[in-house]
Amino acid sequence: MNSIRLSRILDKTGVLGTIVSGASCAVCFPALASIGAAVGLGFLSRWEGLFVHVLIPIFLLIALLANALGWFAHRQWHRTALGSAGPLIALFADLGMTRHFLPVEFARVLFYAGIALMVIISIWDMLNPAHKRCAIPTTDGKSSCC
Repeated sequence: MNSIRLSRILDKTGVLGTIVSGASCAVCFPALASIGAAVGLGFLSRWEGLFVHVLIPIFLLIALLANALGWFAHRQWHRTALGSAGPLIALFADLGMTRHFLPVEFARVLFYAGIALMVIISIWDMLNPAHKRCAIPTTDGKSSCC
C-alpha cells in the first residue's frame, strides 16, 4: 500500500475515531453525545474515562500521523498545516480538559472547533485530493510534475 493511500485511510480513521469517541462522552462533550445517543452509541457511556483519556488522544495522534505522511507524499505545506490544525486544537483541548489547565467550557469550544476543522478538511481532501508537487528536470531544461 503506498503512502498516499495509507495517509488517506489514517486521516479518515483519525477523524471518525475522534468523533465516535467524543460522541460516547456525555459529560465532557454533550453536543456530540446527543448525536451519539441518537445513532445508538449511548451504550458506550460506561467507558467514558477510557475514551476521554486514552482513545481520543490516540485517534488525534493517528490524524496527525496521517498529515505527516501526507506531507512526505505531497510536499504541500498549506494542506499539511490545515490538516494538522484540527487534531492539534482538539488534542490541546482534550488534554486541557483532562489535565485541568483549561476551563471546561473553553476546552469544549476548542474541542468542537478542532473536530469541525478536521471534518471540513477531510471533506475538502475527498473532494479535492492532493497531487504530488515535485519538479523533475527534463532534457529540454523545463520541469515537469509527477
